[in-house]
Amino acid sequence: MDKELIGRPMEILLVEDGLMDARVTIEALREGDVKHRLTLIRDGLEALEFLGRQGKFAKAPRPDLVLLDLMLPKKTGLEVLAEIRTDFDLRGLPVVVLTASNAAEDEVNCRMFAVDAYVNKPVNLAKFLDVIRKLRQHWLDDVIVPLVD
Repeated sequence: MDKELIGRPMEILLVEDGLMDARVTIEALREGDVKHRLTLIRDGLEALEFLGRQGKFAKAPRPDLVLLDLMLPKKTGLEVLAEIRTDFDLRGLPVVVLTASNAAEDEVNCRMFAVDAYVNKPVNLAKFLDVIRKLRQHWLDDVIVPLVD
């Protein structure tokens, strides 16, 4: 008996101020056949408002995954990550940092906040998709329900 799986697409929040970097990430997700719905936010302050469902984001979906740039206007990615990890409702949210920074200090700081993955830009497509697939499988284990005959 074949079991079909049902579920919903992964909700992804991409926090990236560079439109070209956002486009590369979106294309990588498309090429990697990751079933998803994506929201693009372009600064750290709006990212926190989105995650907290504040103001114009009151009805925003809760993301299953955050793809986070470190160099953002208004609040840095590290500040956003710190707030995610100290918020009771958000701290378990998977976060992948996508950054152009080569500073070892940035990676160490992100690891201190239990980032799920740290990927340098320009993004190595194979490595990025491997990270997303692993996180997607973890996510699928939580939300996919087998059909019962």
